[in-house]
Formats: sequence, C-alpha cells, structure tokens
Amino acid sequence: MTEHQSSDRTAAGLVRGLSGRLARAVAVVSFLAASALPVAAAEVQRVVSDGGIVAWLVEDDAVPLVAVDFAFDGGAAQDPKERPGVANMLSTLLDEGAGELDSAAFQQKLEEEAVRLSFSAGRDAFNGSLRLISDRKEVAFELLSLALNQPRFDADPIERMRAQLISGINRDATDPEAIASRLWSTSVFGDHPYARPVDGTAETVAAITRDDIADYHRRTFARSNLVVGVVGAISAEELKPLLDKAFGPLPAEAELVDVPEATPTFGATETAALPNPQTTIRVGTVGLKRHDPDYMAAYVMNHILGGGSFSSRLYREVRETRGLAYSVWSAVVPYSYAGVFLGGTATRADRASETLEILTAEFKRMADGGPTDKEFADAKRFLTGSYALRFDGSGKIAAQLVSLQLDDMPIDYFNTRNAQIEALTLDDVKRAAKRVLGEAPLTVVTVGPSSS
Repeated sequence: MTEHQSSDRTAAGLVRGLSGRLARAVAVVSFLAASALPVAAAEVQRVVSDGGIVAWLVEDDAVPLVAVDFAFDGGAAQDPKERPGVANMLSTLLDEGAGELDSAAFQQKLEEEAVRLSFSAGRDAFNGSLRLISDRKEVAFELLSLALNQPRFDADPIERMRAQLISGINRDATDPEAIASRLWSTSVFGDHPYARPVDGTAETVAAITRDDIADYHRRTFARSNLVVGVVGAISAEELKPLLDKAFGPLPAEAELVDVPEATPTFGATETAALPNPQTTIRVGTVGLKRHDPDYMAAYVMNHILGGGSFSSRLYREVRETRGLAYSVWSAVVPYSYAGVFLGGTATRADRASETLEILTAEFKRMADGGPTDKEFADAKRFLTGSYALRFDGSGKIAAQLVSLQLDDMPIDYFNTRNAQIEALTLDDVKRAAKRVLGEAPLTVVTVGPSSS
C-alpha cells in the first residue's frame, strides 16, 4: 500500500463518522502532506490587488485547501515599555468576538464553516494564519476581515484570557527553559525591548487595560507593515478581491514607535536556583543579522557545530561520547535589530560544570579552526539535499513566504538558496566561525540546584 492510498483510507474512515463541512475539513487535513509542492517547483507569484494589497502566492490545486499566512511588522517590540505582554494578549483576543458576533457566536461561525484562524506575537512581528476549504473563500475572508478590522475586545474574553495568560506565566516561573531564556535576554539586551518578555509578567498582564490593547491594534495593524503569503487552490484573480476584503479596510500607515538597534553585551555569568534534578544551560554570543554577507556561511557553520542534530559536533561530544544530555543544540538567531548565536542543553546537576566546559570548548574549537573539509562537504550536501523536505505542507510554505518578506528577501529565494550554499568556500565558513565565536565572550546562564 502506498502512502497516498493509506491517506485515502484514513480520510474516508473519518468522513464516515462526520458530516458536512467539518467532515470535508478533516479529509483535507488528512491530505495536507501530500499537497505540498516540491520547493524547486514552487512558482511564487507576486499578486497585487486593486486596492494595492501585495501577497506572494503559490497555486496548488492538489487538494481543495487554501493556507493564508500574514504578519504585521512590529511585534512585542512595540509593547509599551511599562506594559510588556500587550501584543501577546491581543493575539488571544482577535477571534474572541468581532463585529456583531460575540465570542461564542464568532467561534461557532468558525466551526460551522470549517475555518481555522489563529494569531501569535513574536519579538519583531505579529503573525496570523487562516486555513480554509477552497469553496468557503468568501465567508472565511469575511471572518478574517471582522477579526482584523472590527475586534470587540469585550470585557468577559479579556478577563478570561488575562487569567489564562497569568496562569501560564506562573507556570513558566518554575520552568527551567523559560527561566533561562528570560535571564539570558535581560542580561544581554539591557534596556532594549528585546529584554522584555513577550508574554509579559504576571504584574504587567494584570495591569493591561482594554485601551492598551485597542491602542496597540490601532497603531500596528496597517497596510504599510503588512506581508501576506498564500498557498493552495486559489488563482491570482480569485485572490485579489479577497485581499481587499480582509486587509483593505486597515489604515494605510502604521504608527510604529522607533526601535533602536540593539547593542547586546556578552561575558556575564548568570545563575538561577531551582530545586530540580537537572541543570539547564544556555550560552550565547554575538550573531549576524539576516542580510549580513556572512550569514549563510554562519548558517552552515552552525549546522556543523550544533544545528545538525545527530551529525553535529555538540551532539557527538555531549550525548554520544559522554552521555551527558539527551539533546543539545545551537542556533543562529537573526532578529530585526540584533543578531545573536545561542546554544544550550540540560544535564544532571552534578555534571553541569563538565557539560558547560565541553560546550565552551567546542565553541572555541570551531572559532579557532573552523570545520574540516569533510564536515563542510557533508553539511553542504545535507543542507541542499534536504531543503525541500522542510516544506511538507501548504501551511509551512505559506509561513516561509511570510518570513521571506519580513526579511526582505527576493521572491525567487526558493530557487536561489541552494546555489548560495554551493557557492560558499571552506574559508568563508571559517571566517564566519571566527567572527561569530571568536570575537566576543560568551554569556552563560545556568538554572538548577544552588549547589551545581
């Protein structure tokens, strides 16, 4: 039995137990993986609506599904300094009533029409996604338009979401990964907005008012800072009026506050005591922004050091050779206003010092000597050969279309990315390794028992 045949039978069984549009939605989701286009074959069209809304579109008629992702540049960096968490709180409220529909009525309408709508706030962007059956385009985009342009911000949903957010923040107060992330950010970014938690604190979320939420929405939701990516069974001509329906009523210009370039400082050692059998370790140093000429070389270097999972140096040294941790990682993190390089793991508390020594030694070894010829060749082969596998669904492609636009990348990036990697030399990667890992000290954060 082939993979597609298996999917056919699974979908058929589910549909027999359901009815109407919900059944069609389940069937389509079952086919989602099979609907993805190979990246190299994906023709990205730049669509401009009559109202001037721009979207990147990949048409794919394999299944009757449309995936829409969009983002407003700004994110949590636009939160009021004294009220971090506003953008995140807004993300929980946009589907909690809009126009004449209160929270219950709006959610019921989404369910009846088999429409999935979600929102999230990151440091630099506020993201949204819409998933729909292709024959429900009009109603789906109408619901999106209501959520974006006429959110109600009723008192009951605000208080319900406030309680949920504070509960989550309180849980994070005992989560070692969350503690390490926040401690690292405050140590490195100082007074910059990146030092503030995206979720806010229990105190700031408790203080957020309806006016704070409405003001953030008014300032940051506009056509000038909007990007849109669409994948699925929809043509450019069908898409144009729908873009105007959803996004056309937004203000023309956002009123974003100026966010300065961050000047991260490295070299500190921070600890947080937590009665836990393990110690969580977070280390980091200077990184590169997305348009830095050495970014792609640093990306390849990171794959060899700790981004390549089972094939990485950190995995071999920390897990395979010494059995110190289940997982260990590193990452190039290009924010809009800073670039950082991060690594981390969690290990037995009594072996935390040993694990940290290995992490820092591997960072230094990469900075001093770079990768070997074989590591470099293997990394290039893997990164180019596996690229298409990262897009195994329409939603992933739509999300990538949005990310590329936020990063101001060219529309043909899917077709040129592998060539950029192939063009790199070993000296390029060694230079990036020295620049990232050899020019600034590490900031080290540990979270675990006070005796570790």
